[in-house]
Amino acid sequence: MSTALLMTLAAPVAAQTLTVAVPGNDLGTLDPHRASATLDKTVINWMFNGLVRTAPGQFRLDTIEGDIAESWTNSEDGLDWTFALRRDVTCHGDNSPLTARDVVYSLKRAASPETSSYSGDYSALETIEAVDDHTVRIHLSRPLPSVLGLLVPFNGGAIICEAAGTRLGEGFGRNPVGTGPFEFAEHQAQQFVRLVANEDYFRGSPHIKEIVYRYISSDSSRDLAYQSGEVDMMNGRFEESWVTRTSALPNTTVDVIGPNELHQLHLNITQPPLDDIRVRQAIALAVDRSGIVAFRGPSLTIPATSVIPSGYLGYEAQPLPERDVERAKALLAEAGHPDGIELRAVQTTLPAMLTTMEVVQAQLAEAGIRLNFSLVDHPTFHEQIRQDLSQVVYYGAARLPVADIFLTQFFDSDSIVQKPKAVTNFSHCGVADQELREARNEADPEKRLKLWATAQRKIVEAVCAVPLYEMGQPWAWNSRVTFAVPQEGSLNLSPSLDETTRLAD
Repeated sequence: MSTALLMTLAAPVAAQTLTVAVPGNDLGTLDPHRASATLDKTVINWMFNGLVRTAPGQFRLDTIEGDIAESWTNSEDGLDWTFALRRDVTCHGDNSPLTARDVVYSLKRAASPETSSYSGDYSALETIEAVDDHTVRIHLSRPLPSVLGLLVPFNGGAIICEAAGTRLGEGFGRNPVGTGPFEFAEHQAQQFVRLVANEDYFRGSPHIKEIVYRYISSDSSRDLAYQSGEVDMMNGRFEESWVTRTSALPNTTVDVIGPNELHQLHLNITQPPLDDIRVRQAIALAVDRSGIVAFRGPSLTIPATSVIPSGYLGYEAQPLPERDVERAKALLAEAGHPDGIELRAVQTTLPAMLTTMEVVQAQLAEAGIRLNFSLVDHPTFHEQIRQDLSQVVYYGAARLPVADIFLTQFFDSDSIVQKPKAVTNFSHCGVADQELREARNEADPEKRLKLWATAQRKIVEAVCAVPLYEMGQPWAWNSRVTFAVPQEGSLNLSPSLDETTRLAD
């Protein structure tokens, strides 16, 4: 353990220091408009506000309430939205007042592919203007299925302070400045991120005065740190046995935080041999979803049923193929590969993902599909898969629960990695472009749902990806931690630590 961390844990304020342990080696970025890794989003969740938010401890869009905005109105056609801002919101650090100008800067930043990984989500925001210091007006070029959903502090919806964003530039991800209940204080590479209470938070000074967010990649070490009392809260193992064992510990609460992430294999359909649909079909037939769910455990996972998570607006279950190893072998032979094939995959060493991929690797091997791993740490994994270095990308994701956003980020041809508007289309799939574009411009909700359903069917039939399972995030915390509300989940997949969360002495 580092000297800095020992000093932190031994400090006089230790009684009000919450120590959180997560798997992984280090952060990627704490820029909310750039971050895509779950572990980065977890800590971002505690530092930023949006114009609106889902209610604390909730992730459903029907719980949306005001955050930085105290009220809003919209036109009858849904194209014009006006937000009245609170007057008591200040920026971390210098306590400068947050104004409409900061909101305009943030949303324009979120909409720019040069500064955001989520720019495509905000393409319909035609104009964003400050009417005065405390009023923001947004005009849309087309109707959106969930305007307010885009304005929660999740991905592009997080509001940052313009002065810091301008001053820090690319360095903002290592020195983030927001307005939330906790503010960034320190980062020790491969060890921890430290946050401190925002004593001037507009909802009141947090009871917790410090959060130490520790990176402990070893599952056993993380468990031991929790059991010894060195850690108060931890992101757990994605194993049924871990849930059962940890739930039995004294003074411990275990919860699986929603919304579910969808885990699937993205197949680069432009690279041989994956450019042959018979090869992709063979992969889909070689995978055993029920076996993966049994391995991960029913408390954590359910089988995937489409290329977007269940429960999203626009989701429709698809007829995914059942496992048939002999049929998979026959398809490979028909495609000219009677002795099987070899594929390469950049693979994170993050334990939960690596162990799952090892199960998939073994399943594919039974059909003669040899999947070779290039093992890298998690930040490098995110970097290299965006450089198009992996024929097969195993990726788990939750997004704002609207079909358009998930389908656009993973399956719209504009989102193909290495393109100017690249997001996370690792498969180079564009078979549903027409439906996705028509759905974005369709005002009739029923017609929009049908277009999204057709898009899902086309993507499944083309085997751009092989859906595996859906999974929540396992968390455990000790009896020192008391939440003011039940923790059903959050869009950022972590418990909602805020000004109301308390620590016992």
